[in-house]
Amino acid sequence: MITIGQLAGYVGVSIKTIRLYHDKGLLPEPDRDASGYRRYGADDVIDLIKIRTLAQAGVPLARIRDLKSATDEEFRHALHGIDEELTARIRDLRAAQQRLRRLAAGQLASVPAEVAAHLEHLADWGFTPRWVDLQRDLWILVFATHPDHAGALFRDQSESLANPALRQLFLDYDRAHDLDARDPRIDELAQRIVEATWERYGSGPDELPVLDTASAIPDLIQATVNASSQAWQRLDTLIRAQLGT
Repeated sequence: MITIGQLAGYVGVSIKTIRLYHDKGLLPEPDRDASGYRRYGADDVIDLIKIRTLAQAGVPLARIRDLKSATDEEFRHALHGIDEELTARIRDLRAAQQRLRRLAAGQLASVPAEVAAHLEHLADWGFTPRWVDLQRDLWILVFATHPDHAGALFRDQSESLANPALRQLFLDYDRAHDLDARDPRIDELAQRIVEATWERYGSGPDELPVLDTASAIPDLIQATVNASSQAWQRLDTLIRAQLGT
C-alpha cells in the first residue's frame, strides 16, 4: 500500500488532481490507516493511469466517469464521438488563431471590403477621426449581428453621403459633438435633418430604413453614439420627437 504522495509521483499527477478525482467520483477514496492516511493499492494506480490518459486526451471528466462503466463497444463509440468534438474544437481554435494573426498584422477584415473603402473616404470628406472610428465600430456591430440587413443599410448611407447636401448634414452632425447641449445650432440642425429625412424617405416613420423592428441593436447603436456627447444625445432626442420614432 502506498500514500497519496507516492501515488501522485508514480502516475505523474499532483495530489490536488487526485483529490479532485475523488470529489468527482472518478477514483474511489480508499480507507485511511490507523494514522489517518489514505493508502492506495495496485488497482488504484491502474485506475488513475486510465483516468489520466483519458483526461490528457481531452476527454471531459464527466465523460470519463461514464466511460469507466461502459462496455468495450460503448467505450469505442464514445471515444469516436469525443474525437470528432476535439477535431471541431481544433478547427475553431485554428480559425481563431488566424484571426488573431491577421489582427496583429492589421489585416483583420471585420467589415466587407466596400465598407472598409468607404471608411477611408470619410477622412477625405472632412470627417473627424472620432467619427471614422465610431462608424467603423458601428458597422462591425451591424454586419456581425444583422448580416442580412447590413448591406442594404450600408448602401443607403453610401448613397446619402454621395449627395453633397446630405453629406453636409453628416458633417454638421459630426462637428456638433463638442457643442453645448443647449446651443441653438443643435435645434436648427435637428430640424434640417428631419426635413431631409422626410424628403428622402417619405412622410411616415414606417418608411425609414431599419435593421429589424424586434432588434435591440439600433437602440444599442444610438446609445453608444449618444454616450459620447451630450450634444449628440439632445440632437437624437429632438430628431426622434419630430420623426415620431
